[in-house]
Amino acid sequence: MRATERCLSRRGLLKILGMAGSGIAASRWLAPDPTMAQQLPPEKTIEPFTGPGANPHWNSVGPYITEPQKVPLILLTDRPVQLETPRHYFRTAFTPNEAFYVRWHLEGIPNAVDLKEWKLQIEGNVNKPLAFSLPELIQKFKPISLAAVNQCSGNSRSRLLPRVPGGQWGNGSMGNAMWTGVRLRELLDLAGVKSGSLQVQFQGLETGQGPAGLGSNLFLKSLDLKNPVLDECVVAYLMNGEPLPMLNGFPVRLVVPGYFATYWTKCLTWIRVLNMPDENFWMKTGYRVPDTPRGNTTPEDLKAGKVKTIPLERFPVRSFLISPDGSSKIPAGMNVTLRGIAFSGFAAVNRVEVSDDGGKNWMAAKLGENHGAYSFRTWEASWIAKSPGRYSLAVRATDEKSNTQPDEPVWNPGGYLWNRIERQEIVVGNAS
Repeated sequence: MRATERCLSRRGLLKILGMAGSGIAASRWLAPDPTMAQQLPPEKTIEPFTGPGANPHWNSVGPYITEPQKVPLILLTDRPVQLETPRHYFRTAFTPNEAFYVRWHLEGIPNAVDLKEWKLQIEGNVNKPLAFSLPELIQKFKPISLAAVNQCSGNSRSRLLPRVPGGQWGNGSMGNAMWTGVRLRELLDLAGVKSGSLQVQFQGLETGQGPAGLGSNLFLKSLDLKNPVLDECVVAYLMNGEPLPMLNGFPVRLVVPGYFATYWTKCLTWIRVLNMPDENFWMKTGYRVPDTPRGNTTPEDLKAGKVKTIPLERFPVRSFLISPDGSSKIPAGMNVTLRGIAFSGFAAVNRVEVSDDGGKNWMAAKLGENHGAYSFRTWEASWIAKSPGRYSLAVRATDEKSNTQPDEPVWNPGGYLWNRIERQEIVVGNAS
């Protein structure tokens, strides 16, 4: 069933949320559902750091920990919380909520929200400031659902050389979900955006010190009012048909399809229309990339002050082989089904190819169900290793706007926009 957009009944939504007359602090969902959890990762020797070379592993190398509403995830930092999703959770198009990665920017994150008091406020340069409770968001607006990938801006940062500061993510700071909520445009239209307005700013319940001396104690992000992505944005209160986990932004978060997660404000509480450019730290200084093809530059040009930057926005086309993962030997002559995912922030993926000879020849993979332009798309391909040896399997994706993964690395000081063709070494041996 195609899932580009789906509508749910308000009665069904209220039943899911269990809203009747209560102020929920998400306590009902404080533990992961064992029936949804996939196989836990095997124990492994934990490396303290991978470097100075690029991280050779698919994931980062931190310890596994369990947080409320989460299965064991890979810990990068605990203040602010950064947790990476293990590779095996990407076998399907939708990432389980309890396995979804976590990324906060400031140490002061909410661990409870009283829904008797909480309101989503639309304010600023508007004709009619508004405030909505969660039941009002459900009851007063037509709910819509959208499948969209949420990907951390620094996903795969540990691949860059030379290494750069920031969370040393492997490939698992991403996830795909079916998000259900209210169109952002409906909320703005109801409040009435005044003439002369330039941007709309988003703020959640996250607070803290931030980078020293830079006035970054609030996490604020803005989008231009002329940006067409605003027509696709959703203020989501359901994630894969369930309330959002606290660590992923309960009670509502902004969904900005195709954009990196820096814009997907968690615990969204204020939507503010501005009549001047937003020059807070997280817009003017943070999350910017070189104004060059692929956001690419060099440490030398950066040091020489030659790099002009622009805000980081859409993520490039990517694809991954999820299984086999190289952890076990494959018998020669065996027919193996390669499986993985692909996605793009610009258009739907319409081609995935696999190579086992260093990219000299490529074979087309079979694409899975199309859940919409911004969703993970699964793929599979049949592969036979005819003789023993070591094989390097490469996978690349192309989207409907003809964006194809390159085979060259990228470097910038933020560690953003990595989308080089991925490779997985597979050992093939004689059957015993």
